[in-house]
This record gives sequence, C-alpha cells and structure tokens, in this order.
Amino acid sequence: MRGALVTGASRGIGRATAIALSACGERVAVHYGSRREKAEQTLAALHGDGHVVVGGDLSRPATAQRVVEEAEAGLGGIDVLVNNAGIAPGPGTEHAVDEVDYATWQQRVARMLDVDLRAPANLSYLVARSLIARGAEGVIVNVGSRGAFRGEPTAPAYAAAKAGLHALGQSLAVALAPHGIAVASVAPGFVATERQRDKLAGDAGEDLRAQSPFGRVGTAEEVADAILYLTSPAAQWASGTILDLNGASHLRS
Repeated sequence: MRGALVTGASRGIGRATAIALSACGERVAVHYGSRREKAEQTLAALHGDGHVVVGGDLSRPATAQRVVEEAEAGLGGIDVLVNNAGIAPGPGTEHAVDEVDYATWQQRVARMLDVDLRAPANLSYLVARSLIARGAEGVIVNVGSRGAFRGEPTAPAYAAAKAGLHALGQSLAVALAPHGIAVASVAPGFVATERQRDKLAGDAGEDLRAQSPFGRVGTAEEVADAILYLTSPAAQWASGTILDLNGASHLRS
C-alpha cells in the first residue's frame, strides 16, 4: 500500500483521481487550497481508510513544504504525487493582451505561473528528495493541458505554465530515473468539471462539445483513469511521456 498526495483534490479531476487511487488500495492525502469542506466531501468518498486532508496555498514555498510534511506524517510517506492543483482560465484569471491593463496583466500572469508551474516544481522537488532519502521508488504525474500546444489567447500565462509543466516533467523524468522515480504528464482538453458546468450549459457549450469529433467533452473520471495507469508500477516505462486526453480535439505532431 502506497501513500499518494493529490493536490487540488477537493473537486474535479483531483477528486476523481483521489477516489480512483483509493479504490486501488492507496492511502491518499487530499489537498485543498481554501475549501476544506469540499476536501472533506472527497475524503468521505474514498475507499478504505488511512486517508488524510491537508490544505494550503501551494504557491507559497513554505506552505508547500508544510503540506508535504503533513502528508508524509499522515500517510507514513509519499510514494505518488499528482500535481493537479492549478488556476484555469476564467472570468477572474483571463488576461488577453489587448483587453487588460498592465497592472492586471502583471498580477494575473504572476499568480498563474506561481500556482500552475512554480508550485508543482517545488512539490516535485520535495517529494523526490524524500523518496531519494528513503531509497524508495515512486512516481510523479503532472496534470497539464492541450493549451500548452494550441495556445490560450485569452490566458497566455496558462498555456505558458502548462508548457513549462510538461517540460519540467520531462526534465525530471531523465534526472530521477536513476533513483527509480518515474515522471509523466497528462494533457487534457476541455473537461466537464464542477467549475465548468455553467459554461457547458450556456451559449458556449455547443461549440465546446463540437471541438471533438466525438461531439462531447471529457470527464474527470477519464482523466483520472489515465493518471491511475501512469501512477502504476507497470507504467514506469512510460516515464517522460505527455499523454494527450482531448478526444482528438487537438492533434499535434
């Protein structure tokens, strides 16, 4: 039985991933940013026991360290890290260059890079160093985005952060393989999570579903299933991969 830290597990892809990992017998640390009650709902949905809840703003390096330490103490060690927490494009985070003023641009770009790139970089470092000190094998899976490849014109920092996250994962895959630590990423397209419900139900919903030739968007469970595979010991040889999960809505060479 391994210990798994899933960031941003209070809802959406993080919650689905935590549930999937627990169904396979893993002990899970459910991380939340600010909504503990949502994390407690995830905790209640997990299979088995030995799970814990940890919280805090991961963009703060000291908080990231505390979260890892609390998760390690609660689980008896972290063998699996899923870097899922992030800020997605939306009304309060978008920063189209031809629409926002310079102060807004700076604030939103800095915040998105801090949460979507610097935080998972710090967590990956902390978990990897702990695994190395223990002499244990492990796995890190990053939740990236198709936006890293196709661009995000209204939220360019999101695309930049996710592209950086993919590159970080590939660099760490090479660096950590001698220690028996695998690192991979998934790159989902649009996913029908709780925070996207209104958008899917509104005028944009039809266009979003039409992006895929399947005529629908993805589900959190589909992404979780892919993460579950990449966290399995059988997937070590997939280290370094970036797995597209977008229903053929964006093809890259």
